[in-house]
Amino acid sequence: MKTISLIGSTGSIGEQTLDVCRKHNIKVKALAARSSVKRLAEQVHEFMPDYVCIYDETKYSELKEQLSDTDIEIGCGMDGLCRAAVIEETDLFVNSVVGMVGLLPTLRAIEAGRDIALANKETLVAGGELVMKSAAEKGVKIYPIDSEHSAIFQCLQGNDRKALRKIILTASGGPFFGKTKDELKKVTAADALKHPNWSMGNKITIDSATLMNKGLEFIEAKWLFGVKPEQIEIVVNRESVLHSAVEYDDYSVIAQLGTPDMKIPIQYALLYPQRVECDVKPLSLTDYGTLSFYKPDFETFDCLSAAIKAIKLGGAYTCIVNSVNEEAVRFFLQGRISFLKIGELAMEALEEFPFTNIGSYDDVAAADAAAREFVFRRVHQ
Repeated sequence: MKTISLIGSTGSIGEQTLDVCRKHNIKVKALAARSSVKRLAEQVHEFMPDYVCIYDETKYSELKEQLSDTDIEIGCGMDGLCRAAVIEETDLFVNSVVGMVGLLPTLRAIEAGRDIALANKETLVAGGELVMKSAAEKGVKIYPIDSEHSAIFQCLQGNDRKALRKIILTASGGPFFGKTKDELKKVTAADALKHPNWSMGNKITIDSATLMNKGLEFIEAKWLFGVKPEQIEIVVNRESVLHSAVEYDDYSVIAQLGTPDMKIPIQYALLYPQRVECDVKPLSLTDYGTLSFYKPDFETFDCLSAAIKAIKLGGAYTCIVNSVNEEAVRFFLQGRISFLKIGELAMEALEEFPFTNIGSYDDVAAADAAAREFVFRRVHQ
């Protein structure tokens, strides 16, 4: 029986991860969530882990009260997340938190020799070089949970990586596909939260609407699969059925297709290399009839352009763009900035900050803090 630790357990990916655990009798040794005490307590009572953490330290007493009928160890804050990441007797650390908060637990898990199932984009966007270097040194395997990176990972199985020509990274195009900048000037948060194909949390849904999500995945793909930015092509597949593909030196293209359901990549990461029945609707190509493919609109969607520019510039720029985006999305959801302002701030940050190298976690933390302060200044000036 496999055992996992899971942080981000009350989010969309976390909940679906626990669905897979129920179906396949996977033991959960640790659970952690940001602030949803009631739901986290329910999960704890069902799965009875050895350890539980609430990231929001102000909720610690409330969680302790909710779990007073158990003798489970309870932690909080970043130290608590890192403890969950390295809990003893686990096969796999599943990181499904949202935001920069996911980086340090990933690094701690690698130091402890834990294999990782990764859904936290920011881990590789902000600290990709640190993470991949450390994982290689420790012999730690990283299994991607993003549907696109899982698809690429699957398409690479059994083939010579040296023959890989390029990665075809697919995108849904989000709710504003085909719109112009003029049409996006008055977009509200409610408009942006209406994704055509996927059910996700608020932050990632906004990222999908701005196409920042695809920009972050572009950066992730560069680190995960050891390719150059020039070897990654983004293609919009409106139906979200072709999850990504790879092209080899003989121009053969191998793709992974499936219904748009995150349980497929989650289960593949948790049970790799096994393939067993998954609790999703099977794909019927004839039900779809046709699949459509388009080039992304780099001029309208500044977030996508900023992310790709950042990885080409190197150094701390990917961390800066990611942190600017996190803060900008937060202000947008509060109604304090416009939809288009998110991308404008990301592009402005690339001009504002000088090049700096990333050699340690402290370097990432410094770039992160500076980027957030930049957004605060621009919003309040």
